[in-house]
Amino acid sequence: MRIRTTPTFISGLVLWAVLGLLGQSLFVVVQSLAAQSSSTEKGSTQKWNLPQGTTVKDFGPRKYRFTVDYQTANSKGEMLHRQRLTGEYMRGLAGGEVAWKNVTQADADGASAPLGAAEKRGFMEGFHYTNNLSNTMKPEFFKGFPTTAVFERNLVWDTGMIEYFGQNFFEQLKLNEPYRVVSNQDVNLPDVGTFRNHEVVLEWIGRSQRNGQDCALINYQAFFNPLEIVNAGMTLKGRSDYWGQIWVSLVTKQIEYGTLNESVVGELKLPGQDTAQIINVFRSGTLEPLSEK
Repeated sequence: MRIRTTPTFISGLVLWAVLGLLGQSLFVVVQSLAAQSSSTEKGSTQKWNLPQGTTVKDFGPRKYRFTVDYQTANSKGEMLHRQRLTGEYMRGLAGGEVAWKNVTQADADGASAPLGAAEKRGFMEGFHYTNNLSNTMKPEFFKGFPTTAVFERNLVWDTGMIEYFGQNFFEQLKLNEPYRVVSNQDVNLPDVGTFRNHEVVLEWIGRSQRNGQDCALINYQAFFNPLEIVNAGMTLKGRSDYWGQIWVSLVTKQIEYGTLNESVVGELKLPGQDTAQIINVFRSGTLEPLSEK
């Protein structure tokens, strides 16, 4: 029996066969791409982990500049006063010590007046100590400081905090996963007052580069922290919110850059005043290594 096939039918068979082959080819290509993607994702996941079991590597002294700007406003947002603290911080000294020098303060009233001449804080020149944040909370630690030198104490505490957050949690941090460090931690600030860390959260959010170093970029934040300051007859009772970012070298664990932001809102009562006024103190700071070591 002879089967007659028309050109149209043959064309249909050929087209069907071609489409079938194309479908198989596309399936193979998709499978291949999926396998490559899976392999890449696995490789990427394996690479995107922080180094474990490492310590901070100091290769001799390293100098940083820490600059913090304070802006004090009233409840309407009108700027009352501005201050800038700048200091040179040296770590990696013999015996695990750190030191400060060239600490200055400049002031200005209002929102736009230029800052006045920077005045050196002589009591901090050469101030050195073992690099241990816990020790800075002891009553005798700042025995050479004037009672009213609150901002200068902050330089010490803030630097220690940035290093602590950046260098001590590689084992716990996972990419894009918030990690709670402490909750409802009461801190006594010698000669200053009290502070409660409501909830401190760190989060490793990715990789970046600073100063030619591959770095882990770590966010930190703590909101709704009650505070009370009693200093030289002045009282301030209110709330602090602080946050920032830290660039930490993946090789040395050195801090390559750090930022600090804090907003304090509270009731301020100055010596001789019967009524309190609402103020908002906002400060922003940067910690950055200088080129020389």
